[in-house]
Amino acid sequence: MNKENRRQFCTAAGMLFVFLLWTTAIRFMDVQTIGPQNSSVGFATVNRFVHHLTGVHMSLYQITDWLGLVPLLFAAGFSMLGFVQWIQRKDFMKVDYDLLVLGGFYIVVIAVYILFEVFVVNYRPVLINGVLEGSYPSSTTMLVMCVMPTAMMQFRVRIHNKIAKRLILSFMAAFVLFMVIGRLLSGVHWFTDIVGGALLSAGLVGMYRAVIHWRVL
Repeated sequence: MNKENRRQFCTAAGMLFVFLLWTTAIRFMDVQTIGPQNSSVGFATVNRFVHHLTGVHMSLYQITDWLGLVPLLFAAGFSMLGFVQWIQRKDFMKVDYDLLVLGGFYIVVIAVYILFEVFVVNYRPVLINGVLEGSYPSSTTMLVMCVMPTAMMQFRVRIHNKIAKRLILSFMAAFVLFMVIGRLLSGVHWFTDIVGGALLSAGLVGMYRAVIHWRVL
């Protein structure tokens, strides 16, 4: 492991540590019962201000919810690519290293999602179909900001046409930006949910990048 790779690991670990600090702060700082059904919310003053500023737009929520299938399709596509390589090469360990790491990355993302479904930090600022759901970190934000950046890393290596590569990567970056902003403006998440999802995703993607470069550098 060279100096650059150590820096990548440290940066990723630092982002995950910041996420843990952020999550802990939400549990204990400025906690007020401002949510539906008197649910408690950390950083209540900031969250209430942003929520009143954006309002609730269920149509935008539904659009971003359906578009949340896009990163799932990307994840399914790369999983299928890894499976095909496994069948063709008749040896699991002969699958491309970056695809093996990507598969492990997907498992980690799923595990983190389940963890926060079980241990709820914050509930949504609105009821969804009359039900009070957990909302921290924003699962859609996490899904988009985990799957799409790692897919972009894959395409940078696997697409050789420069024009096609530039167009595809630009579209994917714009999609991520739209989804994150759209999720915030829809009003179905607190501001801290979006920030938490972004911090967690940055740490996980950074760790993925570091592991990939560990083999390359």
